[in-house]
Amino acid sequence: MHGLKASSYTTPVNRNPGTSRRGVRRHEWERESAAAVYQQVRAFIETTSGRTAELTRAQKGRFVALCWIGQMYKQFSDPEPAYVADWEEMPSWQQETDADIFERIERDT
Repeated sequence: MHGLKASSYTTPVNRNPGTSRRGVRRHEWERESAAAVYQQVRAFIETTSGRTAELTRAQKGRFVALCWIGQMYKQFSDPEPAYVADWEEMPSWQQETDADIFERIERDT
């Protein structure tokens, strides 16, 4: 796979690109939020001149998670708890996926 695009980023809750668990097309808010998180991570990497390589995987994952939480509060006045869970409350697979997302953007920047 060449280059992660903002449109290919998937949400921390459901990571199947383009569809929900029921196969229904994602809502526009999910695409907008994913694109915003992608841009936030990319800007962070660029403004630190790539020194994000010094961060731990957990720090990278937390950054993605916090960016996502910010987007959820932007999109919803009362977001679902799973969308705004603190790092410690997230399942380990989700933490690892968020770290993977950061590292993929990092590799492609």
